[in-house]
Amino acid sequence: MELTPLTAISSVDGRYAGKTAELRNIFSEHGLIQRRVLVEVRWFQALAAHEQIEELPALGAGANAYLDGLVENFSVADSSRIKEIEAVTNHDVKAVEYYLREQFEKHEELAGQTAFIHFACTSEDINNLSYALMLRDAHRDAVLPRLREVEQKLSALGVEYACVAMLSRTHGQPASPTTLGKELVNVQQRLQRQLDQLERIAPLGKINGAVGNYNAHVSAYPDIDWPALSQAFVESLDIEWNPYTTQIEPHDWMAESFHALMRAQTILLDLSRDIWSYISIGYFRQKTVEGEVGSSTMPHKVNPIDFENAEGNLGVSNALLDHLAAKLPVSRWQRDLTDSTVQRAIGTAYGHTLIALASLMKGLGKIDADPQLIEADLADRWELLAEPVQTVMRRYGLGDAYEQLKALTRGKGIEKDALRAFIETLEIPESAKQELLQLTPSGYIGIASALARK
Repeated sequence: MELTPLTAISSVDGRYAGKTAELRNIFSEHGLIQRRVLVEVRWFQALAAHEQIEELPALGAGANAYLDGLVENFSVADSSRIKEIEAVTNHDVKAVEYYLREQFEKHEELAGQTAFIHFACTSEDINNLSYALMLRDAHRDAVLPRLREVEQKLSALGVEYACVAMLSRTHGQPASPTTLGKELVNVQQRLQRQLDQLERIAPLGKINGAVGNYNAHVSAYPDIDWPALSQAFVESLDIEWNPYTTQIEPHDWMAESFHALMRAQTILLDLSRDIWSYISIGYFRQKTVEGEVGSSTMPHKVNPIDFENAEGNLGVSNALLDHLAAKLPVSRWQRDLTDSTVQRAIGTAYGHTLIALASLMKGLGKIDADPQLIEADLADRWELLAEPVQTVMRRYGLGDAYEQLKALTRGKGIEKDALRAFIETLEIPESAKQELLQLTPSGYIGIASALARK
């Protein structure tokens, strides 16, 4: 059966293929092979540029241009050729080396220098740098821009609804009022903090041989400062150098990245559930889309499917990221191969991230607040003013302020006139009494509006 979005096993490449397309050139098998070729070619060029490696003379402009072309023009057809070689070698990185030998043989200057392809390298020297490039590109070009879009949307909604007073619900029970905008900005601020942390996590890489000690390097060229060359090469790829490793770069930075992304996604999962709940009680209306069906049997329904989809895919992504973060830093002795197969799932985790973010942005773009309903829900909640009344009573030294208001309001509503009558009995300055008498549930929002706008 031909592989298409209809026949794909994973929903990332199937049902939601359109939402994850930008990850294909990063996390696909082709994307990994492409970066392996890049690392191998750049390492060869770095060796050729080193004056102490006399057996590999400096490359001419034509040779360097040819090598640059191998990297820049690398195609799916080239990946397919490497997979053909791998079918014989049964080793994916060695297949890249043999492919490059084929390409070098086509160039007069490079044909005699194939011994320096993959020189002194273990496969993990190539792989760790390739995955570092993949994750760097995924964060920079796909995931962080989408997350920032959500953050900016929340900020805009926060300003739009900064003054829409609404009933809070702590423990699911009526609580001191807030504004709809302030609640959205709370989420935006939480998200911003995690995204800032994610952006600061630098990918780490190494190129130091079979167990991280430059054993083969020193045996061939004992006078070269291999750590300096390694550092310069890794940093030339815009990756931070890790000087201490075994055969593998230990993946701690990956775990840090996955945990930061998980925290951001947990915040958005929380948001998805809250918006879903606000839709269910009518605080938000959803804009209808022509031709869209909400239920196969109930024509009236406009389901909050975008937030449900976001919640579900954020959960799947977090589950995968949690395993990746727990597994990848663990390796038996100097290395085992479990990390290699587990890393193949990184793209799936990030695919579910993009699916979730697309749904969340779609959902946020379809909601409109219903200020009249929100106000009606708050308007007759005069018991909420028990808090400011008893707080002002405390200021002026009235005993048992909390207990008096508790007896008056706990577990029951109170009418406006009854509360005003109680305030009139208080022995507090007249100015303070008048301020309390002017309070309304919708006006008791502290500086929520200013916080939302800020």
